[in-house]
Amino acid sequence: MNTRTSSPSSSTAVAARALGHVLPPVFPIGLGCMGMSEFYGDSDDAESLATLTRAVELGVTLFDTADTYGLGANEALLGRFLAEGGNALRDRLVLATKFGIVRAPGVYERRIDNSPAYIRAACEASLQRLGVDHIDLYYCHRRDTAVPIEDVVGAMAELVQAGKVRAIGLSEVSADTLRRAHAVHPIAAVQSEYSLWAREAEHDMLPLCAELGVGFVAYSPLGRAFLTGALDTGALAQNDFRAHHPRFQGEAAQANAALVAHLGALAASWGLSNAQLALAWLLAKQPHGVPIPGTRRQRWLEQNVAAAGVRLSAEQMAAVEAVFTPDAAQGARYPEAGWAGMETRT
Repeated sequence: MNTRTSSPSSSTAVAARALGHVLPPVFPIGLGCMGMSEFYGDSDDAESLATLTRAVELGVTLFDTADTYGLGANEALLGRFLAEGGNALRDRLVLATKFGIVRAPGVYERRIDNSPAYIRAACEASLQRLGVDHIDLYYCHRRDTAVPIEDVVGAMAELVQAGKVRAIGLSEVSADTLRRAHAVHPIAAVQSEYSLWAREAEHDMLPLCAELGVGFVAYSPLGRAFLTGALDTGALAQNDFRAHHPRFQGEAAQANAALVAHLGALAASWGLSNAQLALAWLLAKQPHGVPIPGTRRQRWLEQNVAAAGVRLSAEQMAAVEAVFTPDAAQGARYPEAGWAGMETRT
C-alpha cells in the first residue's frame, strides 16, 4: 500500500474546507493556541510567536483561542501577533475565540456563564485583547443548560448584527441543542473533541453537521499529544493538566500506550509520523472536519501541517481503525472538573 503525499503549501495540493456559509474556506488543518499560554507546562511567548508566524507561512488560516486560556493571556498573545502583522495578516486569517468558562487564576475548576449580559461583556473584552474590530467565529465554549439555547444564540446573533462577530459556533453540545440553535441563527461550526481515541462525535453530531451544512472543528485531534507516541507521561509537570487526566494515568495509560505503539508501527511502515497518520485519518474520515492540533513548537507544527498532503487508501484506513476501534481508548476524556458545561459526556 502506498501513501500518496503532496506539498501542503501548494495551492493545488489540498482542498480548503468550509465553516458554514459565511466564513471563507480555511486550510484543512488549523492551529489550536491554548497550549501556548496554559495547561501544558511553562509558556514561552517568543517561541509561540515564532510558531504563529511559521503557521501563516505554511498556509494555516484558522487560529483558535478562548478567553479562558491563560485567563485572557492567549488572546493577548494573538493580539500582539496580529498587531505586528498588520491589516494584511488579519485579513488572511479566520480568528476563532470563545466565551462561557469562568475560572479563578491557577484553578482548573470552573463555572459556566451563558447569560446575555455576560456574552456581550465577554465579546467586548475579547475584542480588546485581540486588538480587532470583529471576531470571525465566536463560540459558546460550554453550555449552562439553565439558560435556553435560544437566548444564548439570540444574544450571539445580536453581536453578528452589530458587526462585532461574523459567524457563531457552539462547543461540546448535543445534537438537540445544535438543531434548536440552528433554527434561531445559522451555526457556522461545532467544535468538539474528535480523534482516533475520542470518536463519540460519530454517533450523531457529525452526521447532523453534514445534514445542516455546519462545519465541524476537531480539537485535541492528537489526543493531547498521546497519539504522537512522543509523550512521556511519567515526566509531566504538575502545571501540565495531563498529569491529572484519567487517560494518562495507571492502567489506562498503559493500555492506551499499547494502542499507540500499534499505530506507530503502521505509520512507520508508510513513511509517516504518528501525528501525520492520525491527522490524515481524520481528514479522510470526515471531509467536512477541520482538526486544530495545538503546538507551540515549529517542528511539530510543520509535521502536523504536512498531514494535509497525505492521502490514505481504503486499506490503510481500515488498518488504522482495526487498531483504534471506537471504544478502544481507556479512561475518561476529562477529569471530573473538566465536564462542567459539556453536553457530550458519555
